[in-house]
Amino acid sequence: MTPTITAFERSPDRGRGLARDMRVRWALEEVGQPYDVRLVSFQAMKEPAHLTLHPFGQIPTYEEGDLALFESGAIVLHIAECHAGLLPEDAHARARAISWMFAALATVEPPIVELSMAALLERDKAWYGERLPGLRENVRKRLGELSRRLGDADWLDGGFSAGDLLMVSVLLRLRSSGILDEYANIANYVARGEARPAYRSAFAAQLAVFTAASKGE
Repeated sequence: MTPTITAFERSPDRGRGLARDMRVRWALEEVGQPYDVRLVSFQAMKEPAHLTLHPFGQIPTYEEGDLALFESGAIVLHIAECHAGLLPEDAHARARAISWMFAALATVEPPIVELSMAALLERDKAWYGERLPGLRENVRKRLGELSRRLGDADWLDGGFSAGDLLMVSVLLRLRSSGILDEYANIANYVARGEARPAYRSAFAAQLAVFTAASKGE
C-alpha cells in the first residue's frame, strides 16, 4: 500500500528543504518506497480532520492503511523498521543507530531551533543582541561534542543510517548562521548527506511544491 504524507501547501522555509516533511520524504526515497503527498494549508492544519492525525496541528503526518502516525522522528523510525536500508541488521549497531536518531532530535536540535526562532521572532527586540551570543554558544557546545565524536568518519556509526538522516536534517538548519563552517568535519558530513541521490530526489520534490505555490500567487 502506498503511504500518504502531509506537507505544507505553502512552506515557510521557502523551498530550502527545512520543513520536517523533508525528513520523511528522504527516508522514503532511501528505501525506494513510493508515496503520495497531501498538501495542507495552515488553516486546514488546525481543523478537526487534520487534528485527528496530528493532535498538535503540525506536519508531517503519515498514513498507510489503518495506521496513522505523527512526528517526523517516529515516522522515520517506522519506515526504517519496515524497509531495509536505514537500520543495520546487527542488533547492537541497530540500537546505536536508533540512539543517534534520538540524539539528533532531543540533544542537537533544541539549541539549533532556539537560535533560529530567536532570529526569526526576536531580532527587533531590545534583548536580542545580549541573548544571541549565548544561543550561538549553546549550539557550538553541541557541535563541538559532535565533531569530536565524528572525527574523520564518513557517518556516525559505520554505514549511513536513519541516525545520519535525522542528524543531517537537523544540522541543515544552521546553514545560514555560518556556524557549520567552524567545524570542517561536520560541514563535510552534511555535504555527504546532501549528495545522496535520495536526498536530492526528496529535495527536488519538496522544492517543486514551493515553486508551484509561488507561481500561483
